[in-house]
Amino acid sequence: MTQELKRDPRELVGDLWRLAEPVIGALGMEILDIEYRRESMGWVVRIFLDSERGITVEDCAQVSRAVGDLLDATDMIPTAYNLEVSSPGIDRPLRKLEHFQKHLGDIIEVKTVSAVQNRRNFKGVLKEASPAGVVVECDSQDYLLAMELIERARLLYFESLGA
Repeated sequence: MTQELKRDPRELVGDLWRLAEPVIGALGMEILDIEYRRESMGWVVRIFLDSERGITVEDCAQVSRAVGDLLDATDMIPTAYNLEVSSPGIDRPLRKLEHFQKHLGDIIEVKTVSAVQNRRNFKGVLKEASPAGVVVECDSQDYLLAMELIERARLLYFESLGA
């Protein structure tokens, strides 16, 4: 078995987050999401940034250099990879409780790691967000989705404009 298969990608993302967050925070930005996945071109580490003033190309380049140096020094990633740093765009990922709380009343899309009431995909109005989870009104029914069950979630910006 190769080393790349020994490490759970979700565990690695958590380690990457803990490593990069203080550096990115010191630069006046925050991490919205980190992805580590195999794609057709090979392994990719993708970091999505945000700040109150917005994210520029210069910000992405600065973070790419700083985080790239950290990753090289720690040798945390067991395979060759490409590092990509960008703004999340308007349909931004929601990962932390604070991200969900900023978008109460907006339309979101959520995928869970396991079924909740026989479904894994939810699209609807975000009604509540607490440490216990988020409540999404989907198909005229409220679903409580525990934070630890959320595989991925994102804001649906244009759909939220009319919500």
